[in-house]
Amino acid sequence: MTSERAYADGKLIARRENGLGWLIINNPERRNALSLAMWQGVTEIVHEFEADPEVRVIVLKGEGEKAFTAGADISRFEIERGTPEGVKAYEAATTDAYAAVRHAAKPTIARVHGFCMGGGMAMAICCDLRVAETGAVFGIPAARLGVGYGYDAVKTLVDLIGPSFTKEVLFTARQFTAQEAAAMGLVNRAVAPEALDDTVAEMAARIAENAPLTIKAVATAVDDLLRDPSQRDRAAVDRLVSECFASQDFQEGRTAFLEKRKPKFRGV
Repeated sequence: MTSERAYADGKLIARRENGLGWLIINNPERRNALSLAMWQGVTEIVHEFEADPEVRVIVLKGEGEKAFTAGADISRFEIERGTPEGVKAYEAATTDAYAAVRHAAKPTIARVHGFCMGGGMAMAICCDLRVAETGAVFGIPAARLGVGYGYDAVKTLVDLIGPSFTKEVLFTARQFTAQEAAAMGLVNRAVAPEALDDTVAEMAARIAENAPLTIKAVATAVDDLLRDPSQRDRAAVDRLVSECFASQDFQEGRTAFLEKRKPKFRGV
């Protein structure tokens, strides 16, 4: 069963379909550029997907053929970021959106086509996985706009592609091809445009079929390893692993293996 709901005056769409939650950026006439209301809507949609037991995987995509998202809507900077108070409110909204995606309790995939620039690229790298078509273009033009690039955003990029590539991306402010992005580890896969939808669908479906508690434990362990050693919580990770072995899903996985059938995991 498929259901849809619009947010931010229709510029965002939340679609639920076959265990997937689609967060669709629906502003194609502006290359899916994001306004303040849209950033706020991203946070709201992700939290709603997290609370929905029917949603196993969250997929972010841009509407139309030109862009995943070109990032922040620069045409609205004077309106939304023209004062110190406006800048503070806008930065809070983007920080909340990035955090919602980065720390989502369910796996996230960015389906990237066309332009993936600035805040759009920052959002894509907050996802667990990124699949891009070979015509996709990546870049963060902050140095050409005089925009400060904060600690959390830089750390996310460093954790993903390392310090040297991070400096190249931010120092040069140039555009990178999907092939370059794949080589530096920015995307998991770079596929032909005609294969993008099938690749994302197959990846999402495979994840959705697997044990949610196992995925949660792995995601938590990876996130913990990326923290400063003094802030790590090994006990919390160990608890999640123990919950996997104590779960009904663990029993279902063993039974399904012996019966040579696909397991039906419920996350309990």
